[in-house]
Amino acid sequence: MRLLKDKRGLSVVVTTLIILVVSVLLATVVTFYAINVTTTRVQEESLQVFKLHTWHNGTAYAETAFLVINTGGRDLVIDKIAVRGQECAWNNVYYNKTADTINVDLPYIPEPLTNVTLASKDYKLKQASDDLILKSGWSMIVYIANPDHISVSDIGVTVGITLFTANAQYYKEANVEAAQ
Repeated sequence: MRLLKDKRGLSVVVTTLIILVVSVLLATVVTFYAINVTTTRVQEESLQVFKLHTWHNGTAYAETAFLVINTGGRDLVIDKIAVRGQECAWNNVYYNKTADTINVDLPYIPEPLTNVTLASKDYKLKQASDDLILKSGWSMIVYIANPDHISVSDIGVTVGITLFTANAQYYKEANVEAAQ
């Protein structure tokens, strides 16, 4: 009988603590695994806007130019471009998609917007008619003829441009410059 009464073991408190710690650690491991699986399989969208300029020639013509680089892991569609909050009509948007690295600044081009020469290379500009698709890792040169609400009195004033995609908006600002 003495053998049955002389039991030694863990107390109820210690046993409960061990069960709680093990269950919390297991839940943490499962959570980190799920986060790792979802973040490594999902490619994110990312656009960078560089070399933004808006010019006015002093009479009746304004022009906006910028370089867009798709630095994300997936292709994307630019649904809308707005300058100073006003949507630009696609027939005023001219573009060239390229896999080239463009390091030089974008120049002012008097009308008509047909091509741009950057570092001794000609890029033919096409007139947009609908949403613009940009492959991952590619660049796009964009010129906008006569964006709304840019006048000669805006020279020296900061204006913003917004690119809209299905998942995000990309905003950049620059001062309006006098055209050459």
